[in-house]
Amino acid sequence: MWALESSRSVVTVWTLEKEFRFEASHVLPHHDGKCARLHGHSWKGRIICEGEALHQRGPKAGMMIDYHDMTSAIKPLVEEYLDHYHLNESLSLENPTSEEVARWIYDQVKPQLQSLVAVVIEETCTSRCTYSPRRR
Repeated sequence: MWALESSRSVVTVWTLEKEFRFEASHVLPHHDGKCARLHGHSWKGRIICEGEALHQRGPKAGMMIDYHDMTSAIKPLVEEYLDHYHLNESLSLENPTSEEVARWIYDQVKPQLQSLVAVVIEETCTSRCTYSPRRR
């Protein structure tokens, strides 16, 4: 039985997540229900980074990425575009669904965090979306 195991090598991957929160309103003008009206949420999000290697030397030895670097990438967006803003206006999105908000955040953060692989956005405690672009 052991001889049948795959000879593929194992790759170690570290996944780090940093959570953030914000209060914001939005309107989904094309929605066919109550979300077409102005409403707000206590949003929760996570940026997710992955990597296969840890820093070997220096102040970040033993880390894939410093959580502080993740915070530095997301905090200005929360303060300047998300927290206590009307997302239709602050993000310049006509229809800021959780999917579009997640993609907007990803597009803003990715240039600063090359290891970013996904953004999770929760509008409510029971509704969340994950944006994770994949190459084909």
